[in-house]
Amino acid sequence: MDEAADAWGHGEAEQASEIREFSIPSGLHKERLDRVLAELIPEFSRNYLRQLLEAGAVQLKGRVVTKPATRVLAGEPGQIELRPTPQSQAFTPEPMDLRVVYEDAHLRVIDKPVGLVVHPAPGHWSGTLLNGLLAHDAQAGHLPRAGIVHRLDRDTSGLMVVARTRAAMDALVAMIGAREVTRQYLALANRAWQGADARHVDAPIGRDPRNRLRMAVVDLARHSGKTARTLIEKVDGCDEGCLVRCTLETGRTHQIRVHMASIGHPLVGDALYGGVATPELDRQALHAFRLAFRHPVTQENLELRSEPPEDLLAGMRAWGLDYNRA
Repeated sequence: MDEAADAWGHGEAEQASEIREFSIPSGLHKERLDRVLAELIPEFSRNYLRQLLEAGAVQLKGRVVTKPATRVLAGEPGQIELRPTPQSQAFTPEPMDLRVVYEDAHLRVIDKPVGLVVHPAPGHWSGTLLNGLLAHDAQAGHLPRAGIVHRLDRDTSGLMVVARTRAAMDALVAMIGAREVTRQYLALANRAWQGADARHVDAPIGRDPRNRLRMAVVDLARHSGKTARTLIEKVDGCDEGCLVRCTLETGRTHQIRVHMASIGHPLVGDALYGGVATPELDRQALHAFRLAFRHPVTQENLELRSEPPEDLLAGMRAWGLDYNRA
C-alpha cells in the first residue's frame, strides 16, 4: 500500500498539528530512532513518521534530531509534532463533478475528462479522481485507492471502471489480469497508415534507458520491462494521418502511446513520444471509448461507450476522418 493510502486510512489528514511526548522504554535501548517512532506511534505509517523526522519535527532531550539512524537511550524524553504533509492529506474528499455512465451497488463506470489526474502523486496531491470519488461515495474510503482498478493518463479521456466493494474490486483486478475486460481506445496519429488494416503489436515495454521520463520498447534480455500487447486497427485515414482503434491485451504504462510510436505513428499532440500537435490538439489524442465486461457479481454483460471530447472530434474533422466506423 502506498504511503498516501496508508496515511488516509489512519486519519493522518487532520489539519491541526499535535505534539506528542514520549519516553524511550528500556526494551528499545540503543535502537534506531525511526524504528522507535514506529513502535511508539503505530497508528501512523513508517513513511509518514520518517518524513516528519527528516523535516525536523522530532526532538530528543529538547534538541531537534533529523537522522533516522540516530541511536536512542532508555529513559530519554522526546516529542514529535504530528503535522499534515501533502502526502498525508492526499486522500481527502474533494467534491467535483463526475460523469457517471453506469452505477450499481458494486461498481460504477466514470467518463474521465481530459486533464484529470487519476491518483495522487508528486505534483498532484489533490484534485484527483480519487479525491472526487471519496467525496462522491462514502464507501470509497474503505477501499484501497478508493476502488480504482486501472488508470488513464492525465490527458487521456474516457471510460474507467471503479469498484464500490472489496469483493467487486478483487474480482475486477483479476478480470483485468485475465484479459476478461475489453478496453478499446480511439487514437489520432501522425502519418498516413500503410499496410494491412490490422496490426498486432507484441513488444515489451520498460523505462527508456536513455530517458528515464519516458517508457520505451525494450529488449528484455538487456533491460527490465514487461510484455505488452496491443491490437491496432485502422478506422480511417488521410495523407496527414490516421484514426485507429486500439485494443489493450495488457495494461502497461503509456502502452498505446509507446506502441504507436514504435510502428511509426506517434499520437497527435504526444510530444513525449514524437507526436506533432495540430491547431485542434495539443495533448495526446487518445480516448477510451469502449469498455465491455461481464459484471463480476450479477454476471450481466455490460458494454459502455463514450463520445470523444470536442478537441479530438475537431482534430478528426480537420482531417476529414469518421470515427463512427469504430
